Amino acid sequence: MREHVTLVTPEAPGPATRPISSGLPLDLLGRAAGRLRTLALLYAAGYFMAGVFPMLLFPMMRAQFFGSFLQWGPAAIGISVALVVAAVVRSPRLPLPAAMNLGLVFEVASSYAIAASEFGDLSGFNPHSGLLGLSWVAVWVVLFTIVVPTSPRRAVLAALASVSAVPVVVGAVTWSGAAPFRHGVADFFFGFIFPYLLVVGMAYVGARAVYQLGTEVKRARELGSYRLEAKLGEGGMGEVWRARHRMLARPAAVKLIRPVLTSNDRNGGSEEALRRFEREAQVIARLRSPHTVELFDFGVADDGAFYYAMELLDGLDADSLLRRFGPIPVERAIYVLRQVCHSLSEAQSCGLVHRDIKPANIFLCHYGEEYDFVKVLDFGIVGAVREQGGPSASAGMTRDDRVQGTPAFIAPEQAMGGQVDGRADIYATGCLAYWLLTGQFVFSADTSMGLVLHHASTPPMPPSSRIGHPIPGALEDLVLACLAKDPAQRPQSARELSLRLAEIEGADAWTQDRAREWWCTHHPAGS
Repeated sequence: MREHVTLVTPEAPGPATRPISSGLPLDLLGRAAGRLRTLALLYAAGYFMAGVFPMLLFPMMRAQFFGSFLQWGPAAIGISVALVVAAVVRSPRLPLPAAMNLGLVFEVASSYAIAASEFGDLSGFNPHSGLLGLSWVAVWVVLFTIVVPTSPRRAVLAALASVSAVPVVVGAVTWSGAAPFRHGVADFFFGFIFPYLLVVGMAYVGARAVYQLGTEVKRARELGSYRLEAKLGEGGMGEVWRARHRMLARPAAVKLIRPVLTSNDRNGGSEEALRRFEREAQVIARLRSPHTVELFDFGVADDGAFYYAMELLDGLDADSLLRRFGPIPVERAIYVLRQVCHSLSEAQSCGLVHRDIKPANIFLCHYGEEYDFVKVLDFGIVGAVREQGGPSASAGMTRDDRVQGTPAFIAPEQAMGGQVDGRADIYATGCLAYWLLTGQFVFSADTSMGLVLHHASTPPMPPSSRIGHPIPGALEDLVLACLAKDPAQRPQSARELSLRLAEIEGADAWTQDRAREWWCTHHPAGS
């Protein structure tokens, strides 16, 4: 069985969402905001547990802690700033560059809070007893640089500003006379400056390593003329990425499969997967229906990944549509189904069977000036029912040692592993119509095998009996005809099914004006 991956357009990147560094992938930088929030919360929790909580346990320490602002002030300020940063970066409205700049400011401010907490009150420190140990600022700077990636240059500048907290605070305390430092300039340099310059060097090495890994990932995502920008989904053997043509600046959806070699099957499995994937690309390239997703390009990447680039669609699939908004009106269901039939009719005229018609593979778009424009997706398990090679070639393409399809939308003959033709897609389209009208599957069961057995032998209930209100008799009869166990009792082609749908009273009641009104109200991103 194949899990569907949706070709949906995320929010278009604008000037506010451009990556800060061209060397790091956009999605990696996007996740950095989440890591910044986690790091800020970790800072607040760690600061409280290490610097505040122990002081609250014992009365003498508590009195000393709250008796001096230099004791409790840095802790209060540092924890508050960390919580504010964690709250701000959580907002999806915050542009990515602003979040990353805020992170660098937080790195510096939090380092000063640590230094002030450690060195701000040196009244009990004996300057003749030796130099203080390395500050927690060193650990924090290295950790921050690795967890929240940015360009090496920006990382070094932020690290320098952060580690300056130690000499600045110690120098300010010494100058104020609170704890005179009597060791001389050399001791001050090697005690409070030189070690932290080494820390900056370590931070640079870490930032450079992360940056280089990011650039390698970015180069690995260069597929032919396309640059992968963000993953849209994954399932089964495939991944779908939003991509952009490097020369034409044209957005696209790139589907790719990376061969996975196991110890039991070093070559056979991956070669079979690539053959199936190549067949999918070749099949889509042959189809010209405007209701079949358009293929731009396909090929094999340097690492062996097979990919093809398709149009990037703006909308939502029928599965998401009903789960969010419930069953659709009869006239809209007919409007959608006829467009599905248009795609399937061309496929059937080429001797092709989709074999996985289901709501997740029916995509409703805002397409140019049209609304509710349907695109049929995922011809990944398509089969040929007639080839120039004759019946033997046909059988080789349609028969498999595995049952392919989706259990809730599978034709009886397909479920039983028998020979299938275009009428299997008619059955699945009947299941799709049932879903659009009722928001329910034709059958329900606890297991996939239970669903398969129902499709093989159980008569379906009329859709009107599942929703409590009438459905036009002609439409209900047509849906039940599509769901006939015997393929000979179904409409014999997608073209016939489309013509019979057009004859139903009120079939043309769903207009572009109504579709536009629905989209502007319920899905303004696609309007």
